[in-house]
Amino acid sequence: MTTRNQTISFLRRRLAEVGVRLKTQRGQNFLTDLNLLRLLVQTANLSPNDVVLEVGTGTGALTALVAERVAAVVTVEIDPQLYQLASEELIDFDNVTMLQQDALQSKHTLDPVMLATIAERLAEAPERRFKLVANLPYSVATPLIANLLAAPIVPETMTITIQRELAERIVAQPGTKDYGALSVWVQSQCEGQLVRLMPPEAFWPRPKVTSAIVHLRLDPARRAKIVDPDFFHTVTRTLFLHRRKSLRAGLLSGWPQSLDGPALDKPAVDALLAQLGIEPSVRAEQLDVPTFLRLSEAMARMRG
Repeated sequence: MTTRNQTISFLRRRLAEVGVRLKTQRGQNFLTDLNLLRLLVQTANLSPNDVVLEVGTGTGALTALVAERVAAVVTVEIDPQLYQLASEELIDFDNVTMLQQDALQSKHTLDPVMLATIAERLAEAPERRFKLVANLPYSVATPLIANLLAAPIVPETMTITIQRELAERIVAQPGTKDYGALSVWVQSQCEGQLVRLMPPEAFWPRPKVTSAIVHLRLDPARRAKIVDPDFFHTVTRTLFLHRRKSLRAGLLSGWPQSLDGPALDKPAVDALLAQLGIEPSVRAEQLDVPTFLRLSEAMARMRG
């Protein structure tokens, strides 16, 4: 089954049988290149102790490949017809839990039912580990990655297919056009690798963009350096909203008097940057991750 059910002919036939009309806004593009599908699973380095989250079950092809190797899979599909189709394809796997819902409760919040289900599977044995393996729908990739890194349970690894543009943003270095808040947020906690680019013809229907397999590995030592993750995330996102301004101007624009805590007025900002040895004229996109960490910690102390 795992080598048959992602061919284009299979997809056309099965989707027609259940009356599925693919919705472009949901990024429903099936990975039909079986070599790339296997590469995705191999890169995840799965073991019998793993609990895997998959977002975007589709027809269940990736789900089946993963389920053969791990303790449990929690797979999420928002489309009710695809959920029904995958339920039929995965009927023989008793270690697969299917959820018919959105993985996101809101743009900044993961669905609590999904999180509770993952926690239940992890609690079934003390040695279990949490991983994400998914051909992510383009529409949810960015908020899902960002929110998982702020979740109560963080995946040890994330092995995903995403748009090339997003992959390049995740691994981008300071001073480049792709470097942004997501780059800082991910790199402050993970080692990242762009494993393989994937052409549009590897999918059906063909997307208009190139995709990539990305592997992220959580680094507990990096994560431990973030004193207040929520505030750190807020600082990076806010400063990159003003990425064309100098850092001094960005700080003054980002924290006016109307927000909670004391305002960062000009003397306070100048003193803060002088204390940290940061040139006021630099832009946020020029700061590396350690500098963002020092800046957010100093701001937190200043604002109480």
